[in-house]
Amino acid sequence: MVHFIVCWGWGACLYRSVSQVCVEKSLIFRSNTPYSTDIVSDPDGQDPLFCVQLDDSKLNYFQQPQDIKESDFAEFLEKYGRHSFLAPSQVQPSFSAFYRAGDPILIYFDSSSVLSMLRQPIKMGASGLCVDGNPAGFLDSKSTSCIRLFANLRKSCMTDPALDAASYYRDFTVLKVPINDTVTPSMKVNVTAVSPPGAPHMKDNTCINVVSEVIYEIEYSGTSGIQSVSVQFKVSNISVNSRSSLQQHFTMHFWTRTLSHVLPRSGNPGYITGAPLLIANSGAKQRMSILRSESDGSCSQFLRHTVQFGRNMRTGCKISLSPILEDDNCSYIQQKLYKAFQGMSRTEDFAVTGSAHSTQAEEWMTILIENCSVEAVNCTSCCMVPVTLEIQILWTKVGLLSNPQAQVVGTRHFYHCQPLKFLDMSMVPVTTIVTFTDMTDWPEPPRGQPQMHWKLPFDIFFPFKISLICRRHLKMLCRAALSPLVRSPGWCFVSPPHVTAAISRLYLPCQRLRNESIRCWSNIPFITVPLSRAHGKSFAHRSELKHAKRIVVKLGSAVVTRGDECGLALGRLASIVEQVSMLQNQGREMMIVTSGAVAFGKQRLRHEILLSQSVRQALHSGQSQLKDMAIPVLEARACAAAGQSGLMALYEAMFTQYSICAAQILVTNLDFHDEQKRRNLNGTLHELLRMNIVPIINTNDAVVPPPEPNSDLQGVNVISVKDNDSLAARLAVEMKTDLLIVLSDVEGLFDSPPGSDDAKLIDIFYPGDQQSVTFGTKSRVGMGGMEAKVKAALWALQGGTSVVIANGTHPKISGHVITDIVEGKKVGTFFSEVKPAGPTVEQQAEMARAGGRTLAALQPEQRAEIIYRLADLLTDQREEILLANKKDLEEAENKGRLALPLLKRLSLSTSKLNSLAIGLRQIAASSQDSVGRVIRRTRIAKDLDLEQVTVPIGVLLVIFESRPDCLPQVSALAIASGNGLLLKGGKEAAHSNQILHHLTQEALSIHGVRDAVQLVNTREEVEDLCRLDKLIDLIIPRGSSQLVRNIQKAAKGIPVMGHSEGICHVYVDTDASVEKVTRIIRDSKCEYPAACNALETLLIHRDLLRTPLFDQIIDMLRVEQVKIHAGPKFASYLTFSPSEVKSLRIEYGDLECCIEVVDSVQEAVEHIHKYGSSHTDVIITENEKTAEFFLQHVDSACVFWNASTRFSDGYRFGLGAEVGISTSRIHARGPVGIEGLLTTKWLLRGDNHVVSDFSEHGSMKYLHESLPLPQRNAN
Repeated sequence: MVHFIVCWGWGACLYRSVSQVCVEKSLIFRSNTPYSTDIVSDPDGQDPLFCVQLDDSKLNYFQQPQDIKESDFAEFLEKYGRHSFLAPSQVQPSFSAFYRAGDPILIYFDSSSVLSMLRQPIKMGASGLCVDGNPAGFLDSKSTSCIRLFANLRKSCMTDPALDAASYYRDFTVLKVPINDTVTPSMKVNVTAVSPPGAPHMKDNTCINVVSEVIYEIEYSGTSGIQSVSVQFKVSNISVNSRSSLQQHFTMHFWTRTLSHVLPRSGNPGYITGAPLLIANSGAKQRMSILRSESDGSCSQFLRHTVQFGRNMRTGCKISLSPILEDDNCSYIQQKLYKAFQGMSRTEDFAVTGSAHSTQAEEWMTILIENCSVEAVNCTSCCMVPVTLEIQILWTKVGLLSNPQAQVVGTRHFYHCQPLKFLDMSMVPVTTIVTFTDMTDWPEPPRGQPQMHWKLPFDIFFPFKISLICRRHLKMLCRAALSPLVRSPGWCFVSPPHVTAAISRLYLPCQRLRNESIRCWSNIPFITVPLSRAHGKSFAHRSELKHAKRIVVKLGSAVVTRGDECGLALGRLASIVEQVSMLQNQGREMMIVTSGAVAFGKQRLRHEILLSQSVRQALHSGQSQLKDMAIPVLEARACAAAGQSGLMALYEAMFTQYSICAAQILVTNLDFHDEQKRRNLNGTLHELLRMNIVPIINTNDAVVPPPEPNSDLQGVNVISVKDNDSLAARLAVEMKTDLLIVLSDVEGLFDSPPGSDDAKLIDIFYPGDQQSVTFGTKSRVGMGGMEAKVKAALWALQGGTSVVIANGTHPKISGHVITDIVEGKKVGTFFSEVKPAGPTVEQQAEMARAGGRTLAALQPEQRAEIIYRLADLLTDQREEILLANKKDLEEAENKGRLALPLLKRLSLSTSKLNSLAIGLRQIAASSQDSVGRVIRRTRIAKDLDLEQVTVPIGVLLVIFESRPDCLPQVSALAIASGNGLLLKGGKEAAHSNQILHHLTQEALSIHGVRDAVQLVNTREEVEDLCRLDKLIDLIIPRGSSQLVRNIQKAAKGIPVMGHSEGICHVYVDTDASVEKVTRIIRDSKCEYPAACNALETLLIHRDLLRTPLFDQIIDMLRVEQVKIHAGPKFASYLTFSPSEVKSLRIEYGDLECCIEVVDSVQEAVEHIHKYGSSHTDVIITENEKTAEFFLQHVDSACVFWNASTRFSDGYRFGLGAEVGISTSRIHARGPVGIEGLLTTKWLLRGDNHVVSDFSEHGSMKYLHESLPLPQRNAN
């Protein structure tokens, strides 16, 4: 029998002498307890208590945290842990990091020591025949089917392994993780066959026990490590005939053990699976991270893997010791390696839970470290350095069975070390292993019920649960911020005065912890110390909004309600809730200030009144008077009272779908004038945010007086809360919010009323600009207007909060408007206190258009003179250009973010500049009559002549990365074609681009068209530039395939000219010349492998396999160090093939290529059409008929015969230079020079001509005579 006292905050206590759990009866909406219950009256006449008598205390509290010492680790790991990826005896592992999704699963044949891959056959082509070489992908659960044909079934029945069940599990094992060299026994997993059938055999005229279906069940653990593999079969019988066939099915199913009682729950203060593990370094809270490898296998200096709770990990990479051996100091080397492993100089503490506060010492524990000094005892003269770090984490579930909390109870850094003298200093392989061990001891189920089906004593569902530490030395009084807490040996009670009455009292079970404190789980938001964060000035640029941590979203009435004002806009509201939930789950703190209660209540009351009147009038006056019914004017406060509950219920239902809790807070203007209420509100909001709850705030319009007409913003420290715009601004400043998003029914702020002809959306609004803005009327519903929004936004901006006003009702953007704003995209109007030093990108585009029109009006000789001048400047200013380029190269190398191919593209040299100058002079010489050239003349009728002439396209946007030589090339082509030009270069080439653009403008200045070429230096995102459809006429991307694809996806209403991929093929025919083959392939692949016109896939006729020509090709590629990937058909011809390609649509951009086999030139053409990118494709053959077939049938921009793919280039085509290579079929195709940057217009010259003169009874007739073209300039 447990004695305890239940006390109320005002002093009344009730003595109980039974073991009971009590809670307010009003909070119980379901009970399934098999135990005795009791209703206890409240001594003060308040709500009665619902109490359950317990037979077993374990039903509520099943486990307490325990102390973990260094000596306990080995014991606990052995007792609770499973096999780790690394045996303690292994100092240096031989396997790689882990299987990634889609990686082939490795198998090992012990008898022959052969390493292979687990296969999942697939069908090929329309015939559906089986292709056996397809590897099964890790975590790729899927089913495939295919058909096998048998020419001689009697023979195949006994010899074909595909028909024998034993071949799918016998004689090989599956590897837990990939390996590099040696296979250790601990890495092998046997394949278990479930009721395996016997071997296939012939009986009479039938093949018996033929495998028709194979099902693999593969269990994995964490992000890597295959734990078990089982296989089961279905068999069938095949009769021998001339068309014997078999359809086989193959299934791969991956699964992991997940117990229902450890699934994460919303609001649980403990760690949830996948949450980052928190550590502290000198008091600062950080995420635990481990080493991460670059593409070349070296350890990244900047990027690290975040350790996620509950997920075992293993990474490996190589680190160079040579740069740190300057003083040959062993201790110095050790510390460098320790720092590399830990990511910081010293790791001190780890967080017990995922919601730990850095200021609360009881929520942190010290990390135990076993370093190299332990192993150095056996080798006193050795310098032992760490090569492997094993992070061992012990955790357990504690607290309520109804909502268990995961806590980390111990963490150890265990280093495996080796003598320094045995290591290769240039590249030392280092490994990090993270293992999580669950130490939870779950209680036995009550009354002999099954483990998975037993019931808790009762089910109570609260929106959230939180943890409170109450110190013993406070004796009978535990204080939680503003709330008195009375505790007894078994129970605590909290009654915060400022929390709403519905959840103001709850009885809290407590448990004693090892640090002599009481931990209590509560269901109410009691107040703690608010979170502190740096808050000063607002963000200066949109690109900084992605760093916003605390965000307020204000929803106007027009956003929440439908356009017909007959209900809520459910689809729009659901989309907003989804975006807020997404940002909340990213770790941000979201708050919503919502309108709509008055409008929603008005709609509900109007319907009720209409229904009531219609019934009465139908009964007394007949149907004829229904149309004359008048709805009375509804008082706003009554509408708010009727609409508030329905609005909040809808929010709660929607947020529940994303496992997020929401809490409602109603405020009035008076609450901000009362200092105590302000502190209470501030504390409540901070506590809700700390517990990952989304506060939904609204003005309590049911009790507030009507707004005073002259009460408005009166300075930084005073704001009258008269609508939700001012409320949102006040809360944003009070809560030190990073960002306030105001959603309305307009796109943002315009320089004149929206809808007028000259109205332009203001992208960035600065304080002081409001004088130049004309405000229109307010929205159709709600109390505010755009003027109120702007004033509230400026007040919040002065308080240090960034503001964006945007449209939340537009069907095309409302589904992602909030996330777009947070990502820094150009949406709505951004309020900023910092004006840019130069023009905005919109102004630059307008300047480029005006300059381009002036440029097009110049004489051809004048445009050529500008280009000649630019060519001279490239050689005259060579030293300055190379010096700027050197800065870019040094910064790129120091940051280590550019791959080697991109570094090559970034580099400029004297020879490159000379080649650029030569190309520019070619452009100048060939552009004399480009603009204004007549390409067609037609006499429509007498004295009515029509001409078609070439004209510039308009304003070009060229986006390029890592290629500063692109800037003068594209500039020269734009000048020659009379186009205005916007250039957006990569930041990695900022210095080079700056000086090259300066030289370009210097050349343009000789004829006063300096502004025709603009370099975008602002922080504009590429996606935002692609939306300027009214200012830009054509986008030309120059860069990686990913860049091109992103631009093609982002461009809205602007054509994009370019190619997303350069998958170029070379087909070697049976009649190919031996001398030509190796030269063309070497040049196509090895001359510049990073180019978009480099060979990526080599197609070889099947008859050339195992011939001297094939051997020469392979030998040449090996000498050039080209990595070969085998296509599916090529791999099927080889016993031991190179790594099989994952896709035949890969642009490697490096010394790598794919080799595939085809049966004919027709199949080569089909392969190119299926897997190519319509860029450049080549045939090598001496058969003219075959070559012409290839040239005519391959549908690519460039098709060559006996020539390298590298000829696909504007300079080599004699175009002088190119803006890119287009694979589209409209306007321009292939290398695009001046001609591709021109369009046409029609000029009609007449003399009082009208169409009626050409009618049946008119006086004129159409002639449509072709006229000779004017003589072109011979120069």
